[in-house]
Amino acid sequence: MEIVYVYVKKRSEFGKQCNFSDRQAELNIDIMPNPELAEQFVERNPVDTGIQCSVSMSEHEANTERFEMETRGVNHVEGGWPKDVNPLELEQTIRFRKKVEKDENYVNAIMQLGSIMEHCIKQNNAIDIYEEYFNDEEAVEVMEEAPSAKTINVFRYCCMPWWDIFFFCFIENPNKPELALKPSSPLVTLEFNPKDSHVLLGGCYNGQIACWDTRKGSLVAELSTIEFSHRDPVYGTIWLQSKTGTECFSASTDGQVMWWDIRKMSEPTEVVIMDITKKEQLENALGAISLEFESTLPTKFMVGTEQGIIISCNRKAKTSAEKIVCTFPGHHGPIYALQRNPFYPKNFLTVGDWTARIWSEDSRESCIMWTKYHMAYLTDAAWSPIRPAVFFTTKMDGTLDIWDFVFKQCDPALSLKVCDEALFCLRVQDNGCFIACGSQLGTTTLLEVSPGLSTLQRNEKNVASSMFERETRREKILEARHREMRLKEKGKAEGRDEEQTDEDLDIDLEALVSKAEEEFFDIIFAELKKKEADAIKLTPMPQQPSPEEDQAVEEGEEAAGEGKSEEVEEDLA
Repeated sequence: MEIVYVYVKKRSEFGKQCNFSDRQAELNIDIMPNPELAEQFVERNPVDTGIQCSVSMSEHEANTERFEMETRGVNHVEGGWPKDVNPLELEQTIRFRKKVEKDENYVNAIMQLGSIMEHCIKQNNAIDIYEEYFNDEEAVEVMEEAPSAKTINVFRYCCMPWWDIFFFCFIENPNKPELALKPSSPLVTLEFNPKDSHVLLGGCYNGQIACWDTRKGSLVAELSTIEFSHRDPVYGTIWLQSKTGTECFSASTDGQVMWWDIRKMSEPTEVVIMDITKKEQLENALGAISLEFESTLPTKFMVGTEQGIIISCNRKAKTSAEKIVCTFPGHHGPIYALQRNPFYPKNFLTVGDWTARIWSEDSRESCIMWTKYHMAYLTDAAWSPIRPAVFFTTKMDGTLDIWDFVFKQCDPALSLKVCDEALFCLRVQDNGCFIACGSQLGTTTLLEVSPGLSTLQRNEKNVASSMFERETRREKILEARHREMRLKEKGKAEGRDEEQTDEDLDIDLEALVSKAEEEFFDIIFAELKKKEADAIKLTPMPQQPSPEEDQAVEEGEEAAGEGKSEEVEEDLA
């Protein structure tokens, strides 16, 4: 009996167990008519009914007390063990399991129940009584409505240049924080532990790594020592998918990526210097702004630097120099967001300067897709966890843009003005319905997007995959063409006289500078002319004079001309 079937759904999603059986029909109750009630029936003829045009309404007022909700946690302890076995001790539980497995009755019971379970498992895998047969048609209907989003709630924390207190709020009671964390230094980043939501990891402005356990209060539970911590603010922290759930790593603008175990925070377990020359010199390292780690690729991680370069690393390389695998050219400024596509990990999204770009690991010289250059600086981005073709971006002008490149490539599918101040960060819920945006003044806005943006569309995965592959092939062709052109230019240059005087070099440099200045001023003058044209369009047009006004003006000009001629004659006399 070798049957293996992996269940990917939660037990709560299976629904209640249905037990069906055949039985004869039975009569539960039979109510006979009462003839006495029929004799008491009186017919009204005629019937008078009052009618008025307006609806009768009444108003009532009542003062009620404000209901305040409070959340409490309950710790469940594993049970069913004998009194002499402590379930918290791993050795005792393993010893007890081995003892039970060696028992003959246990083996016989398993073999007897195995045949029954085998039949049930085959039945369950053959047919699903809870299957919905019209999901695809519902998804098609969702696309008919226009993309939209609405504000659910606004959480206002504080207005400070650096926030050294982090508040936890719930939707049910947004006016009262559930808990306030108090770090030793202002917080720059904060992440929940995916295995234990009570444990949080934070990166501080002074370079330290802090860890909290909300069950123990608001004070720091574990804190790294200053001499072994980062030298600059910690802008990125990520939990690793380990068995213990205690491993994490951090990145800072000091050019270092450090691995930690929260059970021992005195010093990092491993350090990698972000020196792309692979000389492992800290003075040449690039400052890290953003981090990316995908649990399906446990040995790989990516770093977005403040110099605009993306670094792909392999943690399990033999030497420290080999841990830096390759680099991508990136952006003109710091990379504030870096995230792999949850459906296609080879493709990742970055945000820097005024654009958002989509990359492929198979094309290292340039990105495969990008947005237009916006007037406002982009600050953060995230993929939708439900739809592979949807991602979100925030800008310095307080706008949230939602992109759906299957529906529209040049412009966002929805652009929403969230607030008047700058938006600096965003997070998307696992179901893709809710988005939280954090602003410069400490305000968090919770939004709900329309079902069309949070429901997987029919054949969307295939369309997104084919689009990624097509753009990757196109970039590979262009890269090959550029390499060929560079080789030709190199060959021509080698055939010429290699001894070029300094005067010729100065002439070429001056020509390039003058050309760049000319192009720059052409763009400036074009923008000024565009603004003047827009201003002329906005000014009101002068009204045309009437025929009577034209005649009066002509008579006045003739009279003025006659008077002027008389003055000239007097002067001559």
